[in-house]
This record gives sequence, structure tokens and C-alpha cells, in this order.
Amino acid sequence: MLSCKQITKRYGSLEVLKGVDLNIAKGEIVSLVGSSGAGKSTLLHILGTLDAADTGQVWLNNVQVDSLKGDALAMFRNRHIGFVFQFHHLLPEFTALENVCIPGWLGYKKKKEVETRAIELLKMLGLAERMNNKPAELSGGEQQRVAVARALINNPDIIMADEPTGNLDSTHARELHQLFFDLRKQFNQTFLIVTHNEELAAQCDRTVHMKDGRIVASTN
Repeated sequence: MLSCKQITKRYGSLEVLKGVDLNIAKGEIVSLVGSSGAGKSTLLHILGTLDAADTGQVWLNNVQVDSLKGDALAMFRNRHIGFVFQFHHLLPEFTALENVCIPGWLGYKKKKEVETRAIELLKMLGLAERMNNKPAELSGGEQQRVAVARALINNPDIIMADEPTGNLDSTHARELHQLFFDLRKQFNQTFLIVTHNEELAAQCDRTVHMKDGRIVASTN
């Protein structure tokens, strides 16, 4: 479903990615691990079209996404890729429900249709009583669940998560881990997760190990 070939990336004199190949199947949960500076987040951002590779190709569902530009790229990203980051990046002036709706509204979907879907997701994620609260009124675990609902609002092909449990205590981290697997069971949702959390990595279908800008191992 998602594949990349010979991805390279350089920032000035620093060569961050040195010819990376990766394939991810539909419904697979893959963790991307390695020490700081190994190139994990850079690769995630390139696969998620948030950054561009210097060379190489990225394909998602038979679309060569690295060939898309401008509005076409932004619309493709909005419709096909969901993101969850270490810091939830919720907009503080909006409620949980409004935060979840924003990607749907940006995708020019009908307002009521988006709101109905957002309410369903928030209820499914245990936030039925919190959807009208603003981020500052939510716990860290609740904020991340809102971020997950936001990532799901457009029924993306893949969710890319960059250290999603890095800002959570162990209890909320385990809850978020379980949520990812519940979503895979319910929606056949695909995940690519950058993490330093060994417990999360061990639970994934496959762990891809990076070192010095290369993939050095892939373990089941």
C-alpha cells in the first residue's frame, strides 16, 4: 500500500537519509525505531508528504505522491494520510469536536456530515462527555485521543504517528497503544509509528530499525 524507494535527504552537509527502501501493507502496524538522529522522523515526514526527498520515490495506493505539487499535494495529504504527533497540536481556541472536524472541513466535506462522523469517533474513543471541552480542559491522554480522532476523520489510508506516547505517562501510553490495535481491528487501519517506546514497538506487527540514515533490520 505504501512504498518508497531509494529515499535520500540532506540538510546542508548533513546526509540524513542514505537510500531508504520501505514497504508497508494495508492493515499493518509498523514501528520505526533507532537512536536520535537515525533519520526516523525525517523519513516519516517524507512519507507523509510534509517534507520532500532529495531523490527517490514514494507511492501510496498506486499514486506517486512525490510527483504531486501545491494544492494537489495538500488535498491528497488531507484525504489519505492522518497524523498524530508527540504534542497533540490541537488548536486551543476550539473545542475537541471542532478540532476533530477541521480536516474534514478543509477537505470541503459537508459540515453536518463531518460533525456526525466526528461525534461518532469521539464517542468511540471514550470522549462523549468531553467533546465540547477545549484542549486546556482535557488531560494529556484525552488530548491525544482527540488527536487520534482528528487523524481518522477523513478515513485515511494510513496514520503516521511521531512519538505519540512521548508526552504521556505509562498508563495513558498503554491505553493509546491498545487504541491503535483496536482501530486496526475495527477499521483495518494502517499505522507507521516512530517511537522510542520499546513496549509499543514490541507489540507491532513489524519493527523497522534505522541507524545512520539507513534501514539496518526489520523484525517481526
